[in-house]
Amino acid sequence: MEISILTVILVLLILVVDAWLIASLWKSQKSQQVKLGWAALIILLPVIGWIIWARFGPRGMDEPPSSSEHAKG
Repeated sequence: MEISILTVILVLLILVVDAWLIASLWKSQKSQQVKLGWAALIILLPVIGWIIWARFGPRGMDEPPSSSEHAKG
């Protein structure tokens, strides 16, 4: 069985987006159980999980920017 380059690129893209979403998820203010649930959804249902996370996922970060330069709007 031969694996095409397009398949490899698609799998790598899915893994990169999964990693980015999970990294963003860990920075949220939600509990560990909620974070684990979202991470499982994103990993088990990659593209569908992304759509659900984008619509209903946690918002906000744990810590605000530390410098006044980054806090400017």
